[in-house]
Amino acid sequence: MKVTIRKGDTLWYYSQLFYLPFQLLLDSNRQQDVNALMPGMEIEIPGFQSVPYMVEKGDTFWTIARQRNLSLDAIFLLNPNVDPNLLSIGKTLLLPIRVTNPIIIAKQAYSSEQLSNDLKRLSNVYPFITINEIGKSVLNQPIQEILIGNGVKKVHFNGSFHANEWITTPIIMKFLNDYLVSLTNHRSIRGVRTLPLYNSVSLSLVPMVNPDGVDLVLQGPPPSIRERLIEINRGSEEFTGWKANINGVDLNNQYPAKWEIEKERKEEKSPAPRDFPGYKPLSEPEAIAMADLARETPFDRMLALHTQGKEFYWGYEGLEPPESERLAEEFARVSGYESVRYVDSYAGYKDWFIKEFQKPGFTMELGKGINPLPLSQFDEIYQDILGVFLVSMYQ
Repeated sequence: MKVTIRKGDTLWYYSQLFYLPFQLLLDSNRQQDVNALMPGMEIEIPGFQSVPYMVEKGDTFWTIARQRNLSLDAIFLLNPNVDPNLLSIGKTLLLPIRVTNPIIIAKQAYSSEQLSNDLKRLSNVYPFITINEIGKSVLNQPIQEILIGNGVKKVHFNGSFHANEWITTPIIMKFLNDYLVSLTNHRSIRGVRTLPLYNSVSLSLVPMVNPDGVDLVLQGPPPSIRERLIEINRGSEEFTGWKANINGVDLNNQYPAKWEIEKERKEEKSPAPRDFPGYKPLSEPEAIAMADLARETPFDRMLALHTQGKEFYWGYEGLEPPESERLAEEFARVSGYESVRYVDSYAGYKDWFIKEFQKPGFTMELGKGINPLPLSQFDEIYQDILGVFLVSMYQ
């Protein structure tokens, strides 16, 4: 919600007027010099929306404020050119309405377009988040990262490396929206106060690493490359089991962490719906974008969300730090998932992350069943993984 500064107004006053953490106001207005605010400048108020209201018989600013539990001056702020003594029936006012519930419907099959639309909606209401394009997919779709928080500790979550594991995207989006609501409403999540997390953790989220593949699974092949994709898919027009990117390369077999071993033992030696590691490591733009992101941002820990199995993997060749074991114990405790240190699989993002940085990295296998997991599992998966999200930030 945008407001126009009046003479004497400050961000500190707005934090009191709207009962918002001062830091969220600062971060929502990074483009402004907060020490040189001038009347007439526009300021963002996070966690609020200005909603039209038509004046009814008997209404005054005072009765409207009282009935809706609003600050009287907040109504004045949004209606600077309205004389409160000359309200007429049918006149439209703007009222500041606090957003107290999620504004997106996370429990849905997310296409790349839906993801972009929802990220725009969230950034409009919560302008203290930053959305970066970290790369492009094969079909030139943006791979988007959401940044939130100011802390020294840097934590990263990602989802939909694999196309038919698309349910990991809405899981991340639900956590993002719940986190934002908690911050602007002074709420805790499972008893954890989130403002201290915001101030101590810089959170990075990439909800959809593989947008082309996800769209293929959910919407079918683009007409321009339909025949090529059917050929890669062994003549089948059914793409719900497709795991790779649009080139037929498994993005989670693309990393230089014993890639040669994976290449030799994989049955797939050419583009396929799943399990082809490519002709060389880091050949695909999506894999390159994620590698570049980790190199440019020194993440302290990384969680890659996959499905399925209700288990997670956290070791690679003994290079994982002691901190990984402690976190794994906590993840198992809060999720009920099985903790697996080593698994006979290489060349994944988690493997490369541990090898490259010797920091805690985890592959989380959410839910149980046959991919793609149905949305009927969404609520259970979210409750399972919610504690893991929180532990990864506050531990």
